[in-house]
Parts: sequence; C-alpha cells; structure tokens
Amino acid sequence: MVNDISAGAIDSQMFASIAKLQVPYVLMHMKGLPQNIQHAPTYDDPVDEVIDFLQERLRKLRQLGVTDVLIDPGFGFGKSLADNFEIMNRLPEFQILDCPILLGISRKSMIYKMLDSDAANALNGTSALHMAALMKGAEILRVHDVREAVEVIQLHTALSNSKDS
Repeated sequence: MVNDISAGAIDSQMFASIAKLQVPYVLMHMKGLPQNIQHAPTYDDPVDEVIDFLQERLRKLRQLGVTDVLIDPGFGFGKSLADNFEIMNRLPEFQILDCPILLGISRKSMIYKMLDSDAANALNGTSALHMAALMKGAEILRVHDVREAVEVIQLHTALSNSKDS
C-alpha cells in the first residue's frame, strides 16, 4: 500500500508507478506543500473543494487503471481548525467518491487545540472523534493507540448491529 500525502503532486511519476505496481493507494488531500500547508489556508467551502480535488485526482488514477483507492480528506494538511471540524461533520458527503474513507486524526492538533491540551493528552478526544468518524462513514482509522481504537470499533460495530439501528 502506498500512502501519498500529496495525491501525486510531489512525485510526478506516482500515479504511473501505482498503476504499474497495482497496489492499494491512499489518495490524500493536502493544500499546498509540506513546507507551507499551514500558512493561512483558506477555502470558500472546504468540503466541496476537497471533494472536487479528490474527484479530479481519482479520475486520473482510473484512466491509468488504478482501482484500489482509499480516500483521505487530509485532516490538518492545509486546513484550519474550523475546516477540519466542518469536514468531519460533513464526512458522509465524501461517499460520493465511491471509495473507502480513511482518516488519520489520532492525537492531531485539531483535537488537542480544541481541548486546550497537547498530543500526549488527546487520547480521549481521539476516541470520541474516531467514533464520530465511524458513525459518519469512515471505514479505516490510522491510529497511534491501537487497543483503544479497536475498542471504539468494537463499540461502533455493536451499535451498528443492534436491533434499533
């Protein structure tokens, strides 16, 4: 599996390599480049703009015959705190891309800044947002705290399989 934070923007041969190797590919949105992604990122509508970007990149991958693609909205990669929470709240809209949604939010600044804390103390907030993400359609979580994430998944599965759901 290749996890590409730049959606092919940093390596011009990335998509061709993925097509040749036929390995699963994580297509992540990042506004800008690593050295400038947090320099006052702005969007008219972060969800629409991220989806449009991912659709365009996904179209290029499909033209090359790449079929095993996971979508990552890129929490924290060129997005403000408000953008991150809007994307999380509107996560179901990403299902239009018809790809599994992968999220990497574990102990991220969007959590500990909101809680006026730090990464070391962001496990509870991470678990809460993991549950929210799963309930909104995320299928894969990239995590730091495996045991805790597995517990969240087990609880989500129990909720999803209950008779009242």
